[in-house]
Amino acid sequence: MIWIALAALVASTLRFVMLIGELNFATAAFYGIGAYTAGVATTMLEWPFIVSFLAGGVVAALISTVFGFITLRTKGPYFLLIGFAFAEVMRIIYTKMDWLGGNSGLIGIFVPEALDVYLTPFVILVSGSLIGILYLIEVSNVGKIFTAIKDNEGVARSVGIRVHLSKVACFVIASFAVGIAGSLHAYTNNVISPGDFGFLLSTFALAYLKVGGEEHPLGPILGAALLILLNALALDSGLNEHIFYGAAIVAAMLLLPKGVAGLVGRWFTADRCEPGVKVVARRAQ
Repeated sequence: MIWIALAALVASTLRFVMLIGELNFATAAFYGIGAYTAGVATTMLEWPFIVSFLAGGVVAALISTVFGFITLRTKGPYFLLIGFAFAEVMRIIYTKMDWLGGNSGLIGIFVPEALDVYLTPFVILVSGSLIGILYLIEVSNVGKIFTAIKDNEGVARSVGIRVHLSKVACFVIASFAVGIAGSLHAYTNNVISPGDFGFLLSTFALAYLKVGGEEHPLGPILGAALLILLNALALDSGLNEHIFYGAAIVAAMLLLPKGVAGLVGRWFTADRCEPGVKVVARRAQ
């Protein structure tokens, strides 16, 4: 359940950045920044748990502010590729820093003993709360500004919206949530290494989003739960994890263009419409 909650949160941040029309492949970088910040704050600086935990999100947000100001002047594939490159650069930096454990990683990242028993509900509560906050922002006036930018930047700018600052704000909010997810990852796993934060993390998040359905806020949750459970079965059968997720993205785009959430929505719509259809049919007779 912990990994489903974290995966759903990361995929939800990917969906959130899509409000401004961008695909954020720097997600893995800020996830790693959050994890390493929490790890260093806990093991080396010996900060209190709550401070170390929140520091992961704050540092990720601060770095994303600079990154966003520079890179969000680009669009589409250019922004995606820059994010991909940044994630790989950060991963390589972790391997070169001996004080971060290099390739071996950072160990001994534990929560207080009093919280250890409640770690699973804590992770689920934090992840669920952040997903809920992202949705509340999406349906607020702020979210409408983000959507207006995606629909037409020129029109948004003409009505007084500060397009670049708004895009950066969206990106920073998502990065804070990703940083918190990274903190939770560190405390859950107790050890982190550079290999945990490669670009594949962003690819997996995209798979959760596409399979679950990017148009519905529950899509990332449904996609994460379904794919993680199916992936566990696939691994038991000897199927390669990367092949599984690649196939899942392709299958979702071909067979479920609106994802599982869209499919479930059609079922509910059909059930609600069916009585009315029957009444019309009787009257026609």
